[in-house]
Amino acid sequence: MANVGSFADPELEQRVSAGVDRAEELLIRSAHSPEPLVAEASSHLLNAGGKRFRPLLVVLCAEFGDPTAPDVVPAAVVVELTHLATLYHDDVMDEAAMRRGAPSANARWDNTVAILVGDFLFARASSLVADLGPEAVRIQAETFARLVHGQLRETLGPGPDDDPLEHYLSVVADKTGSLIATAARFGAMMSGAGADIEQTLLEFGERIGVAFQLADDIIDVTSDAADSGKVPGTDLREGVPTLPTLLAQASPVDGDERLRELLAGPICDEDDVQWALQALREHPAMDRARAYVRAEADAARALLEKLPAGPARDALDELCTRATERLG
Repeated sequence: MANVGSFADPELEQRVSAGVDRAEELLIRSAHSPEPLVAEASSHLLNAGGKRFRPLLVVLCAEFGDPTAPDVVPAAVVVELTHLATLYHDDVMDEAAMRRGAPSANARWDNTVAILVGDFLFARASSLVADLGPEAVRIQAETFARLVHGQLRETLGPGPDDDPLEHYLSVVADKTGSLIATAARFGAMMSGAGADIEQTLLEFGERIGVAFQLADDIIDVTSDAADSGKVPGTDLREGVPTLPTLLAQASPVDGDERLRELLAGPICDEDDVQWALQALREHPAMDRARAYVRAEADAARALLEKLPAGPARDALDELCTRATERLG
């Protein structure tokens, strides 16, 4: 049975878990290829695990309509295939060596294989979404465009007239929030929940997706152990801007000149990484970062007031709590 976390309503938990299990079965079949190398490489990240948060959200949001509707599970798989495909491409662009605690596909094979496998998974998602109707195809295409725009803007970085923090937040919204928003929207749409509920869940999905990503930014600084296959300070080593580092650079305090100098680029020396982590943990920017994430989670929670009361809404409310409970 899928690990969906604990819901207050055991019947809801059982239904959602069963739905995620069905999505997992279809996901495995969809990622298969008669070509041995493609089959092995496409199942590489699939077998490495992952929270399956996006399929879970599709299935959970379908509770506002008919959760047994036949298109719910395929829609969940469309979203997860798209997510997995972006991970293959992201690892190539980031030159990542690890993903989910295992060697990345580009490290195990090469960049060409990783890119083509990502393309294969996108193609499988497209094949599935074609059976869900033209509106689903349009939504998937628009979501894919936002994913690409987000990756492109992250690669190019902020322009001379751009605020670095605002630029970063827009990248997070496109790269992370957009697909989670589509997951929530598909759940409502495929279950026939109605246009108003669909719109509310779309907005909720983007807000909660951004909150979870920004919470991960904070955890990369504050945690003492690996989180989702990433050791603390991974973003510092790679010179990747995050909410805490951008806030620290935007709000300097006396004595943090060395920190701001280190945050200007990748940190190669491990002693410098550890020093920067400790300096960030003590920096007032961390409290500002936590407050920002809590505000995003609260904004997501406020949207739930528009939804019918019941176990599904309560479960979505619990997701808002989970987004902030690890912040410390």
